[in-house]
Amino acid sequence: MLELKSCAAAPLLPGLATQGLPTVLQEVSLRIEAGEQVALIGPSGAGKTTLLQLLACAQAPLRGQLYWQGQAPWQLSRRELQALRGQLFLAPQVPPLPARQRVVTAVLAARLPAWSLWRSLRSLFYPCEMEAAHAALTRFDLGEKLFERVDRLSGGERQRVGLARALLAPARLWLLDEPLSALDPQRAAQAAQVLTQEARARGLTLVASLHHVDMALAHFPRIIGLREGQVLFDRPASAVTSELLAQLYAQREAGGHSPAADSPQAAPAACVDAPAAELPMPCR
Repeated sequence: MLELKSCAAAPLLPGLATQGLPTVLQEVSLRIEAGEQVALIGPSGAGKTTLLQLLACAQAPLRGQLYWQGQAPWQLSRRELQALRGQLFLAPQVPPLPARQRVVTAVLAARLPAWSLWRSLRSLFYPCEMEAAHAALTRFDLGEKLFERVDRLSGGERQRVGLARALLAPARLWLLDEPLSALDPQRAAQAAQVLTQEARARGLTLVASLHHVDMALAHFPRIIGLREGQVLFDRPASAVTSELLAQLYAQREAGGHSPAADSPQAAPAACVDAPAAELPMPCR
């Protein structure tokens, strides 16, 4: 069970402390039961990514309290917090895949919280659990890419490799940030179905931020609408009306946002599975 009580948070920026930054989330309170599947929707800058980072214990709230399974993570020791993070899986919108790494190694990185140091090092040279990695990739139609280098993949393929990691992670909570953003409509629907089916079968909690409102309504029983750092609504998908969506994505009178930038997307408009430029990411 996850619970936020009047939490406020600033964006997590590399190399910068959150203290003193403007808050993105403002007094957010919500409760997510174990096994629930929740979609976060809302315009750009509403605080969806920051909320996921809070839930992943990647940053502490500026105010308020976060509880996971009755524990306050930021009151735990460093070792206890590390163990708790091992039960969480956070998939960022751009997967942190080292460009020259083999896909099999990139996918098996999800197993690191469950492996010993020796097994982790050995797997870099002689990949362990290759059958499990192949099975996870096959769920996203990437089985033939098992030994491909990451920098040979398209952007959509990289995103699906990042999602395949979730199937191998020893986690009880999946937190997915825009998991469909680089996928064409067919691939997006397939990925959403695989993720929700697997989470349901394993009894996992799934929280995903989505710009594609139709995908959220079709695959997630519960929808949370965020606007300007606050929860505008928290309803079953069947109770989300066009009026609520219009209010959620209404253009601000001032601030320079265009309607196109903040309007809900029906689905990924076109396939973006084109070869992507190499990402300058260090190996871990």
